[in-house]
Parts: sequence; C-alpha cells; structure tokens
Amino acid sequence: LFRNGWGNADRKNIAGDASFRSYERLQKQKKTAILMNAPPTKENTYKFVLIAEHLKTLGYSVPEIIAKDQKEGFLLLEDLGENTYTKLINEGYDEGYLYELATDVLISMHKLSVQKVVPKCVNEFSKKRIINEVQQIIDWYFPLKGISPPSEEQQNEFKKLWLDLIPLAWKVPTSLILFDYHVDNLLLIPKKTGISACGLLDFQDAVHGPITYDLASLLEDARRNVDLQVAEKMKDKYLKSFPKVDRESFNTSWSIMAAQRHTRVIGTFSRLKIRDKKPEYIQHIPRLWNYMEKCLTNPYLNKLSIWFKNNIPNNLRT
Repeated sequence: LFRNGWGNADRKNIAGDASFRSYERLQKQKKTAILMNAPPTKENTYKFVLIAEHLKTLGYSVPEIIAKDQKEGFLLLEDLGENTYTKLINEGYDEGYLYELATDVLISMHKLSVQKVVPKCVNEFSKKRIINEVQQIIDWYFPLKGISPPSEEQQNEFKKLWLDLIPLAWKVPTSLILFDYHVDNLLLIPKKTGISACGLLDFQDAVHGPITYDLASLLEDARRNVDLQVAEKMKDKYLKSFPKVDRESFNTSWSIMAAQRHTRVIGTFSRLKIRDKKPEYIQHIPRLWNYMEKCLTNPYLNKLSIWFKNNIPNNLRT
C-alpha cells in the first residue's frame, strides 16, 4: 500500500465471500480503492487479472487493476461502489430492473463470437471438473447429515449418470461462463448507462461452456428466492434474443447445468460448515433442494432423480 500511495489510507474490512479471499475498502481524502487479499496457496489472482482486463476491453464494467503483487496475493482494485444488488434489493430497490440489467449483460456477451468473448486463459468446462464438482455432495453432505457415503458402486453410477447428461447440456451454443453470476457479485453503477451500469465482481473461476449456466445461476440463486414472475420474464427475454436456439434443448441444458451447480453448492455449503467453520451458508440448503427437485422433473434427468431418491431421500434434504 505504501509503495502505491495508499499507505496512510483508512482501512475498513468489507464483507468477504465463500472463498479464502478477504477485502478492505481504503479511503484517502475523497478517493477510495479496494484491497483484495488472496492467499497465493489458496487463490489464483492471475486469472482474475487476465479476465478483468479482457472484459474491460469488451466494454463491461469490471474493477480496474490499480496495482498488483500476485506473488504475495494482493490486488489493489478500483472501487465500483457499495451498491451491490443484494444491498439494493434488501433496501427495496426494483428487483425487476436489476435482474433485467443483469440479463442484458448476458445477452450482450452471448451475442459475441466465442473467439472474441472467451479469453485464452479460460478453459473448457471439462467433464473432469464437472464430475469433481458434483462429487462434493458425496464428500461433504453425507458427513454433514452424519450418514454413510454411498457404496463405490453407487458412486460410480452417479458419475456415469452425469457423464451421460453432459453432451445434452452442450446442445445449445457455448460462451464465456462467469461462473458465480448472482446478486452478491453484481453492482449497480448509477453514473453509467446501458449494460455498463452493471458492475461485475467475481469471475476468476470462469470457464467456456453452455449459455444456460450463468442465467440459471442468476435466476436460481442459492442465497435468495428470486420472484418467479421476474425469473420467467428474464428467461423469456433471453430466449427472444436468440430465436435460433431450440427451446427444448435450452430447457434440458438449463435443467442439467442448474442441477450440476446446485449439487456442487450443496456440497460446498456443507464443506464451509464442517471444514471452514462458516455455518451461515447451510441455511440455504433447503432452497437448493427445492431447485433440484424442479430440475429433476426433466425427463432426461429421470435416472439421476432415482439415484437421489435412493441415496438422499426427502427426509435428508434439510
């Protein structure tokens, strides 16, 4: 901070996230900045910087990188303000407007060619990563509930079911997946207009994969209930912007990608309580099971639905 002229700034901790990163807001006279502390053994700031610079060239509102010491895991970032979507919605701001703005960002991004929108540092959303992510429910949710994990045979069946579903999720166009696209990671920047009024905060886990992923992440939010009319309206708006996208393929891809995400997040929230001593996240698990039940009604997910019924019956979805 001294090296970059912020040594004497007032420093105040601001809300962190479910990662190992922590943040401080710095204030010096009327100027502010954000210090990100990302322990290099746990977090990768290199990808964050590359993606931020890439998104900025495309005209999206991401924090400018003021200074970096990536070896030590520190970034000094532009302060995009305190108007996170979460804060605004809690204060009674128009939910419909905020979700429409966030949906417009995705529409704009997905209209760009893959070559233009996906930076070289971003990898495919691979089968290996997808399987590792859904495995989290087995590794952490079963211990959370104090029950024995499924047998090796049942675990192998679980992996096979996902491997069979993955190709169906890819029957829609692909684009950049920002990966944690929800209200906690979006900001309203009132002085900007159009899609640049939506600030993007979290994208270091980005991958290249189906267009359904981020929209599902936004509208089936793990931490809050999105107004159902708003969610349907946004889904409809998105599809009208891509008339060539087949509705059935889109809905199937959505069910698979949303179910994959919810499965991972149930495992992650369980891990946050058990390993990281962050118990506040497990309150959201019933909401995730509600989403899962909806996803599993898709006929293509019938076998996966049976697996869940056999291994995590309703009385354990709490």
